[in-house]
Amino acid sequence: MFYHLLYPLSSEISVFNVFRYITFRSVWALLTALIISILVGPWFIEQLKRLKYGQYILEEVRAHQDKAGTPTMGGVLIGFSLLFSVLLWGDLGNPYVWLCLFVFFGFGAVGFVDDYLKIRRRTNRGISVRAKLAGQAAVASLAMLALVNLPAFSTELAVPFFKNFTPDLGLFYLPFAVLIMVGSSNGVNLTDGLDGLAIGPTVVAGMCFAVFIYVAGNAPMSAYLQVAHVPGVGEATVFCGAFVGAGIGFLWFNAYPAQLFMGDVGSLSLGGVLGFFSVLCKQELLLIVVGGLFVIETLSVILQVGWFKFTGGKRILRMAPLHHHFELSGTPESKIIIRFWITSALLALAALSVLKLR
Repeated sequence: MFYHLLYPLSSEISVFNVFRYITFRSVWALLTALIISILVGPWFIEQLKRLKYGQYILEEVRAHQDKAGTPTMGGVLIGFSLLFSVLLWGDLGNPYVWLCLFVFFGFGAVGFVDDYLKIRRRTNRGISVRAKLAGQAAVASLAMLALVNLPAFSTELAVPFFKNFTPDLGLFYLPFAVLIMVGSSNGVNLTDGLDGLAIGPTVVAGMCFAVFIYVAGNAPMSAYLQVAHVPGVGEATVFCGAFVGAGIGFLWFNAYPAQLFMGDVGSLSLGGVLGFFSVLCKQELLLIVVGGLFVIETLSVILQVGWFKFTGGKRILRMAPLHHHFELSGTPESKIIIRFWITSALLALAALSVLKLR
């Protein structure tokens, strides 16, 4: 809104020229989403308590029984602050901004239905796994159909460390990207098991992709660093700023001991749009590093279930995902959370270093 209202006045009032800069608007999008989250959060939590929208805790997770009833669906707060900020600071004529919003709220809608059914039934059973995956895949497919039809977007795949090797996947690019988005969405969902555990690495990944997206949208930078240039995609950096700000604002209430949980409405939307970020900046494979913590958590579940079925009841871990294994091994919850945050930060730095590697 500010971009459209104030930037045209820059020819008469030079100070308004600052609104043309993506970096300026991204920083203020971050601060706006953060402030809105912190201001609205207490009222939002009280409303959830009044409606009795509390978290159900599985009986197997005995250490968390005292968290039962903690308000959930905090992803709605993240979505509200993010949307307000993007509409305020973004260039609303840019298609990449609208596609990011579509992915975020599309995946969020699937999570919202799942959360609502769990609350109504007072169990951990929401929509079926098949229905959840179908909903995620549908949202991702619609977003990708729109994206690949934009004239500036390519179906070439960037391979880290081999900047001159960019195979064109053609028709296979769409299902490949859909798989990335759905996988990322469920990876964040599986990681969301301790106070602040998922949102911390999500914020770090959002910051990392903000850099990649800005570079991809900047022709001189992308040419110098030999990465794919996607004209116009730099505006999605403003969305990344709001994404990070909303995440930090949510962490204000989700930090240990949590006053608010994000629910599937939060984890699915955050994870889905992280996967979409990697597609926008043509760093699809690098998502494995940026979101390495989510990959590890997901693999721990796959290995645990697979080994349990293969051996007829034996387990690799005390409990999956991995954070529950450490918890049952006696590591304090707060220490697990901080160590996972440190791991995600190191992985993000490792991913950013690829920008300079030929």
